[in-house]
Amino acid sequence: MPRAGLSTAVVVAGAAEIADEVGLDRLTLAMVAKRFGVALPSLYKHVEGLDALLQKVSALAIAELAEELVAAAAGLAGADALRAMAAAQRAYAKRHPGRYPAAQRVPDPADPAHVAAGEKAVGVSFAVLRGYGFDGDDLIDATRAVRSAIHGFVTLEIAGGFGLPRDVDRSFERLVDMLHEGNRVAAQARRLRS
Repeated sequence: MPRAGLSTAVVVAGAAEIADEVGLDRLTLAMVAKRFGVALPSLYKHVEGLDALLQKVSALAIAELAEELVAAAAGLAGADALRAMAAAQRAYAKRHPGRYPAAQRVPDPADPAHVAAGEKAVGVSFAVLRGYGFDGDDLIDATRAVRSAIHGFVTLEIAGGFGLPRDVDRSFERLVDMLHEGNRVAAQARRLRS
């Protein structure tokens, strides 16, 4: 019989908290069982194993991140929208250093909520970058470029990879400024070619 109050959602939330504390790569089912004071086999009533748990943590993280991106970019356009979206992604990653990497997993096609959360997160980027005039394949390319740049910066920052004597916040602002200018120029060049 499952422990009273323990559900899949509770197990996943607990695993996400542990991932934030110790790192996603160090998360184990034993840690989750210990957190809830249950024997390890009891977790199998709620998740099929570690990979299934990681996929569910990913779904949770993507859904959380998507909500924050939507809220940040709502009602904004151009550079303001890009800055807000980038800042929201960075803030989420800093608050949730363990679950943030889980948000980078490809959504499980067998989990409609996971797929919907992934589509919502990508949809925010699409909406922001359409504001520059991108569409079709150019929109996908721009989305991948912006996502890669912001993710790379944030991942290095979380890992302590910026040791030079320069304010990291200022460097992040410069990165977003460069992304804005690059998008503006690329969109303008695209319009001239058309």
